[in-house]
Amino acid sequence: MRKTIISAAALVAVSITPVFALEVTKTTMVAASPDAVWKTIGGFCGIGGWHPVVETCALSKNGGKDQRTLHLKGGGLLVEQEQARDDKKMSYTYTIVSGPLPVEDYKSTIMVEKDGGGSKITWTGSFKAKGAPDDKAKEAIGGVYDAGLKGIATKAK
Repeated sequence: MRKTIISAAALVAVSITPVFALEVTKTTMVAASPDAVWKTIGGFCGIGGWHPVVETCALSKNGGKDQRTLHLKGGGLLVEQEQARDDKKMSYTYTIVSGPLPVEDYKSTIMVEKDGGGSKITWTGSFKAKGAPDDKAKEAIGGVYDAGLKGIATKAK
């Protein structure tokens, strides 16, 4: 009887423990000024000009917030919504509404800071894996960030 009570208590404790989000952070240094880098990143749909997997970006409004629909090269559609933007601090935060990435509860921030004579770009996200193991979800998001940071670095002058 005592084992049953302990096992039941352990099961309840595990079932109410929150599922912790996965996190990915990628950074890159760029020789350009923060203002030049932020201008390259651009508005919420600016991603269409620097991310190599984005074919087109269409901006719309949803609930008073900017929403972008990304048509991906090779097919696929990704819908994201801007949650916060601070042009003075050079950062914006967004969430994924729908898309092909193996994640859910995704929230991400991209920001630019002065670093010596150039800039540091940090792209960070938290999410839960969906339909894939944690390491594969982290790898997918890390790949998105790496490609995007490289695209920004190439275009920023």
